[in-house]
Amino acid sequence: MAAKLILTDIDGTILPYGGAVVSERTIAAFHAALDAGIVVGPASGRFHSWIPAFFGGDEACCATAVAANGLQVYHRGELVLERGISPEALRHAASVLREVPGTGLIVFKDGVPRLVQGSRDDLAVAFPRYARECLDADGVPDEAVPKANIFIKGSLDDTRRLVARLNEEVDGLDFDVPQEMFCNVMPSGWNKGAAFAWLCDYLGVARDEAVVFGDAGNDVALFERADHSVAVSGAMPEAIAAARWHIGACEDDAVAGAIEALAAGEWPFTE
Repeated sequence: MAAKLILTDIDGTILPYGGAVVSERTIAAFHAALDAGIVVGPASGRFHSWIPAFFGGDEACCATAVAANGLQVYHRGELVLERGISPEALRHAASVLREVPGTGLIVFKDGVPRLVQGSRDDLAVAFPRYARECLDADGVPDEAVPKANIFIKGSLDDTRRLVARLNEEVDGLDFDVPQEMFCNVMPSGWNKGAAFAWLCDYLGVARDEAVVFGDAGNDVALFERADHSVAVSGAMPEAIAAARWHIGACEDDAVAGAIEALAAGEWPFTE
């Protein structure tokens, strides 16, 4: 199978957790794919404007991207699709969170996180960078927001239980688990997987001509839409179960190795 589109999650997939920049081998593998005529880019929960820094400023590596967990889609450096999150639905989610200690809600405006509900100290445990950078907000904004996240001071099981409750009780939104203590918020029916399917149609790429890589709960929707889904070693159990193919660890540049093979016209996956 000749790949025409490759998308990969960043954190835990091509960038070890806590890392700042992907490996030189990963950047070189992206360029090998581009040189081979393959569309390649990240599929991340991050805003698109934040992503070039993870590639050492190399914007060619993210000229095509599924960003903000699917709410932004870029191709050739241009924004080709954008979705927003309903403020009314976010207010409903906030009302549920008020009943759960240690939880909170952040929304983003102009790329800056804003603490709508919950404790900054609890946010610092769940996501230290956002706790340092976020501004205080006086409630949910009246306009749709391009990104929102929920945090919980607790275990991975606590995070999964909270997400299950939110998905059951809040209409108009979907929630998933990218990592312990942190949840993504999306419009109902829209996620990385929906954005991937839209991008395939936009590019005229068949699902069996695309390969996607990931490691977390928010990659499951992506895996469910792609014929060739690949989980790295150490991925969350739900991602491992959803993936068709399985490779080595992020820390060992397993995705870079697979992309190098795809760029050379080889098929690197076996049952």
